[in-house]
Amino acid sequence: MEIVFLAFILMLSIFLGFELINKVPATLHTPLMSGSNAISGITLVGALTSAGAEHTQLATILGTLAVAMATINVIGGYMVTDRMLAMFKKKQGDAK
Repeated sequence: MEIVFLAFILMLSIFLGFELINKVPATLHTPLMSGSNAISGITLVGALTSAGAEHTQLATILGTLAVAMATINVIGGYMVTDRMLAMFKKKQGDAK
């Protein structure tokens, strides 16, 4: 019965996430991306804690994998945010 409840929560969160992201205007995308980068940083701290907790070998391997994936997510998120912010900067030749 617990697996059905967990599957329901997963499906509900996927649906709600999809609906919320589709309703975000383009002007709010960059601030939301910065917020999700902060959350990914917290995930990275949790992954580091899990990798270094000296539990079973499987837990250490999964924690190390989580560190690698969270690091990629944080770096990629900051790269995308920086690129989006660069789109709003005025170019030197523009006299507007």
